[in-house]
Amino acid sequence: MRREKKAARLFSGRVDFLLSAPQLKFLPEPTVPEIAFCGRSNVGKSSLLNALTGRKSIARASVTPGRTQELNYFEIGEPTQIRLVDMPGYGFAKAPVSVVDKWKKLVRSYLRGRQVLARNLVLVDSRHGLKQVDLDMMKMLDEAAVGYRIVLTKTDKIKASYLERVAGEVADEARKHPAAYPELHLTSSEKGMGIDALRVAVVQDALGINALD
Repeated sequence: MRREKKAARLFSGRVDFLLSAPQLKFLPEPTVPEIAFCGRSNVGKSSLLNALTGRKSIARASVTPGRTQELNYFEIGEPTQIRLVDMPGYGFAKAPVSVVDKWKKLVRSYLRGRQVLARNLVLVDSRHGLKQVDLDMMKMLDEAAVGYRIVLTKTDKIKASYLERVAGEVADEARKHPAAYPELHLTSSEKGMGIDALRVAVVQDALGINALD
């Protein structure tokens, strides 16, 4: 509980949008740890970022899935201690091939070359479980040797029995991936479920396991 309070205190302070980077050359100087968020379009990334930071609109959802193709940066703390990186959603049903290729190039380059990237959060809609695009992302992270946590979103939208089954299936799959963290995070941005624990994980991943002691 003490760690949760300390993490909440950090997120209740300064939280500012920094910039959007359509190319790697626009990234900010790598001076503080970064935690990146990725997931299919409409998985609830914006809602989760808002819930973690205690803001209503620090991150806004894209109107058209697959259209936002930039890395959006948010700074936490005064002075800045952590940067949160909202990665482009990977729902490509309405996106042209050129957009998909651009996304893949940007994300691969970022994952492999960003020295201050401390952890990636892979968001999975608990109503649907893992899709092939999620598995492709997990493989990309494995190949880039970037450790990641899997976060199930919208857990308030399904029955407990179904959530248990989905969580079990996702956990089984995670064990097959060398870069996947073994613990799943079950969250609901709307109800606040799992948000405190995820804040603790983000702070410890970025600043060290003893950061909240």
